[in-house]
Amino acid sequence: MASIQLTTTASTVSTVSFEGLRHSSVKFPCVRVANLYQRSFRGLVVKAATVVAPKYTAIKPLGDRVLIKIKEAEEKSEGGILLPSTAQTKPQGGEVVAIGEGKTLGKTKVDISVKTGEQVVYSKYAGTEVEFNGTKHLILKDDDIVGILETDDIKDLKPLNDRVLIKIAEAEEKTSGGLLLTEATKEKPSIGTVIAVGPGHFDEEGNRKALSVTPGNTVLYSKYAGNDFKGKDGSNYITLRVSDVMAVLS
Repeated sequence: MASIQLTTTASTVSTVSFEGLRHSSVKFPCVRVANLYQRSFRGLVVKAATVVAPKYTAIKPLGDRVLIKIKEAEEKSEGGILLPSTAQTKPQGGEVVAIGEGKTLGKTKVDISVKTGEQVVYSKYAGTEVEFNGTKHLILKDDDIVGILETDDIKDLKPLNDRVLIKIAEAEEKTSGGLLLTEATKEKPSIGTVIAVGPGHFDEEGNRKALSVTPGNTVLYSKYAGNDFKGKDGSNYITLRVSDVMAVLS
């Protein structure tokens, strides 16, 4: 009878949350705790770079894919302070080391928009990370590359395809009633000035379509779109697709 009672209690607890339970309040048989742990964390997936065995000496991207050697993360702050790994900024750029043959739209052959050796910036969550020859690389689609960076300053970014580079307007320092705002209460602006635009996206027949905004336009864009960057001049910049620009202000 005692055995039946114990099984029923453990089964019931396995269907409820751990919130509010203290470690010393309930004791479980080891086998039941092990099963409970497996059920609770079955959906947890730890993602890591795919390691390519040393016997493979080259990677050739196919189609419209590009292989990028990821830029190393900054280990120190601008003031020279050593950063722990948890505080290091995840890189969003690197060097193109190999490209695919491109793709076909309609009857038009569309080549890859970057060349080997170029420094590029890519979308934050794009591609598949691969560790090759002891170095981290990224395989991603050509369309996931935001732009070409010819200098080490983001304001000089050359956007690709339908991407737009915007200098974000300064956040309001005061409310309409004149109250001074702290950094925590300043609303993130979604207005800025277009600095540079890409050549446009391809339609289904492989023809370029010009973008609807031009450098110098003041625009309103979707608040949670794109990738944010800090320029060397201290200004904030954002790159996003032109479809995330909602209006031109005048």
